[in-house]
Amino acid sequence: MNPVLEYMTGMNKLTDDVIAMDFLVTAKSGVRNLAMAVTECVTPEIKGILERQLEQAIDTHEKITKYAIAKGLYHPFSLQEQLRVDLQQIRTAQSIPFPTP
Repeated sequence: MNPVLEYMTGMNKLTDDVIAMDFLVTAKSGVRNLAMAVTECVTPEIKGILERQLEQAIDTHEKITKYAIAKGLYHPFSLQEQLRVDLQQIRTAQSIPFPTP
């Protein structure tokens, strides 16, 4: 989409928000999957590698979380505020004109 149209429709903000929150969800899933892999691993060498990757995944998740909180995208300590943000994103997405087939 044209950058001017993105700005006029609010899509520029929505796109950044969607990318950040998708990254957060993906990072959270990675932490969960690596933690499970560590508990299932029987080889000490592989377990050590997975543990280091898990530590890196946790660090990445923390950085993304801090970014999302700083940008006002994620409010883990306020359900009402997170609901407000989510509803605003829904309204923005619903206001995007879709071409008629």
